[in-house]
Amino acid sequence: MAKKTKSTDNVLAQNKKARHDYTILETYEAGLVLTGTEIKSVRNGRINLKDGFARVRQGEVWLENVHISPYEQGNQFNVDPLRNRKLLLQKKEIKKLLEATKGTGITLVPLRVYLKHGFAKLLLGVAKGKHSYDKRETLKRRDQDRELQRVMKNR
Repeated sequence: MAKKTKSTDNVLAQNKKARHDYTILETYEAGLVLTGTEIKSVRNGRINLKDGFARVRQGEVWLENVHISPYEQGNQFNVDPLRNRKLLLQKKEIKKLLEATKGTGITLVPLRVYLKHGFAKLLLGVAKGKHSYDKRETLKRRDQDRELQRVMKNR
């Protein structure tokens, strides 16, 4: 049996648009601080990372603008779907993130949420925004690679 990697291990949500809009420079694995009903919604895959970002404030990393739908059976225990959520990282990693985001055009983007040993983890990317011509170049290169694979397969 093949060993599961962290990128394919129980992926609950992915931000596919992030790789299109940004060049990912580095990635970090962070834990999420969630309430009981939030983790149940996350396990059901009811999380949207599309417009999310992270910010370092007062020595802590906060995940903002990520929508976790309210749990259907949660009644009064449900919290605001767009509330800010704390990310769990080591102090060394937080310092690196703080230094990295000081540069212009650098941001922290959530790439995927997955379960690891029963805990929800977030893959956080240090990203630099792409220009429209960079995006076109990436699409062009991907199409060329796909065509090359098609030709190699036919031979």
